[in-house]
Formats: sequence, structure tokens, C-alpha cells
Amino acid sequence: MPPIRKKNKKDLAEQEGRILLAISDLQNGRILRVAQAARIYSIPRATLQDRLNGTQQRSQVRANSHKLTQCEEELLAKWILDLDKRGLPPRHSLVREMADYLLSQRGNQQLGENWCEDPKIIQEYFDRVREVILEYGILPEDIYNFDETGFAMGLCATAKVITGSDRYARPNLLQPGNREWVTAIEAVNSIGWALLSYIIFKAKKYTRLEWLKIHFIPLTNGRTMGKYRMLILDGHGSHLTPDFDRTCAENDIIPVCMPPHSSHLLQPLDVGCFAVLKRHYGRLVEQRMRLGFNHIDKIDFLTAFPTARTMAYKAQTVRNSFAATGLVPFNPDRVYSKAYYSIEDPNTLSKSIKQYTVILPTNTSKYTSIFT
Repeated sequence: MPPIRKKNKKDLAEQEGRILLAISDLQNGRILRVAQAARIYSIPRATLQDRLNGTQQRSQVRANSHKLTQCEEELLAKWILDLDKRGLPPRHSLVREMADYLLSQRGNQQLGENWCEDPKIIQEYFDRVREVILEYGILPEDIYNFDETGFAMGLCATAKVITGSDRYARPNLLQPGNREWVTAIEAVNSIGWALLSYIIFKAKKYTRLEWLKIHFIPLTNGRTMGKYRMLILDGHGSHLTPDFDRTCAENDIIPVCMPPHSSHLLQPLDVGCFAVLKRHYGRLVEQRMRLGFNHIDKIDFLTAFPTARTMAYKAQTVRNSFAATGLVPFNPDRVYSKAYYSIEDPNTLSKSIKQYTVILPTNTSKYTSIFT
């Protein structure tokens, strides 16, 4: 059984008690100044002043911009925990369906595509993209997106489940076959075509700089319409090393990073291609498992991979992905309309439940294979 997290709120309770005593002494005249009371009771002066001005304790105040009422959130959390106790932790999609059902009882509302996004950060990203396009005269045909994803040999389905917050160990998962991981680096172009996939099997050392030099640059040089190419990549710090940036500059490639934790909104590969790829690859693996095979090896992977990629990287799918992320045609409103901004109260549903993800096959495309 997963270990249980101990919930210790003693410090918070003690501080709240000291705040109440300080407020009482100030109101009764036993202490005359706020600074003195804060010093005597060892509490932040600003916190004490806010409470005197009428601000309520944060844990007792419901945050703004909630779609569900407090009663509905409590009901949803109870339902999730009940399923978890019976060994049926629900997937994220099922929780969303339940939340939408609760909302439908009060009208035709639905949850936003994202539960919490910051429009300001997203706007700054689009401002940066616009500036780069204008400064370097980048054509829509020269805009690319690249990312990498992992495949686990032997897995045949993805599973995202939500369970109680008192569990912090990842649940055990029985996996048929070996558990070798395969990495695929993918890149797509805004007009609807994809580069050959760059496949790395276990124990093969590689760098993104290597991919840039021997894969991306040679495959795109002959297809560049203008002088400069734009390369959209996620905000992971390991992508933009000094050598990577210098190589880009030497080859008229302008890398633009997305904000952290925003790829589900801003990255074409995540928004439109990877989900299709996962679904088709998973189906192919499941078919093999139904035939009695108890593992997926390299040959099986390289057989299923290009087939799934053919379905995932259709020209219209790639173009739709760039359009959905507001890049080509340039239209940030496509993303702004999806972002649902709210500041979650730490004592509401967001802390009552916790999401676990079992990573599964993701990327596919026509491939360049690098064997161990």
C-alpha cells in the first residue's frame, strides 16, 4: 500500500491563534500599536494589519472564478475518493465529464479547456513571436515546431488517473515485456509536412545539438522559402544551450521558446499531432497484445511506429495544429479563447485530488533509427 502523507497543520493553527490574540489585545486596548502586537506574538505585521482591515483567513475564503460551487466541488471530491477506495481511480476525462454534468444541472455551462492559465504570460509569448517575424521577415512556410517524446516498450495504453491527495507514491503498474524506453524527436512545418523522426533507443547517447546539426538543418535547407527559419520549442532549459543557440545563429535559425507548462496550449505537436499519434500507436500495440504477444520489442516498435505516424502527420492535421496554437495564420485569439484563468484556493478540489500519469507511447513519424 502506498505510504500515507502526514498532514500536520499545527504551525498554521498556532499562528492563527496568535493572530486572534493579537487582534483581541489591540481591540481591547491592552496593546496600542500594530507593530508592537506583531512583535509580541511573532506574526507578520502585514498579515495582522490585513486582518484588522477585514481580510479573512485565506483557508476560510473561497477564491474567485470557480465554475463549480463549493457544494459541487465537495461532491466531486467525494465521488473521486470513493472510486479510489474501490480501486477504480478515475481518469482526468471522466472527472471532467462528471464536472460538466454537475454544471449542466444549472444550465449549459462547461469547464474551460484549461483549469488555470495566465493570459498575461501567453500574450507576452505571442508578442515575442510577432516581433521575431517582423524583425527577420520570417515567412509562414519557414515556421517549425520540434519536441521529443518517449515510448515504453511493452505498454499498450496510456492511463491518467486521479486519486486521493494522501497518496504520494506512484501506484505499481504491471508491465508486460521489457521496459526499455525509446525517444523520438519530432519536427513539423506550418504548411503541413513533417521531418523524418529521429529515433533513439536505450543507451544511445545523443544531444539536441546533434539532432539540429545532422537532422534538422540538412532536411530543411532545401525547403526554406526565405532567409530565416523560426523554430518553436518548449521552455525546457536543456534545449537552448550556448552551442545550440550559436549553431542556430550560424544557420539563420531563430529559436523561440514557449513559456513553461504551456505546451498543451501553444505547441502544435502537443495540441494536434501527439494525441493522434498516441491513439493510433496504442491501438496497434493493443492489437498485437490481443494476438497473444506478451511484449513489444524494437522490431515491433519500428513496425507500428511509421504506420501510426502516417495517421498522425497528415497535412491537414499539421496545418490545423499550427492554426489552433495561433501561429499560422497568426491569430493569438485562438489561444486566448481557450484559456480559462482562475486562482485556485489551496483548500478546494485542486488539493483534494492528485493526478498521476502513466507515460505511454507518444510520437511517431517516418523515422531515422539509431540503434544501440
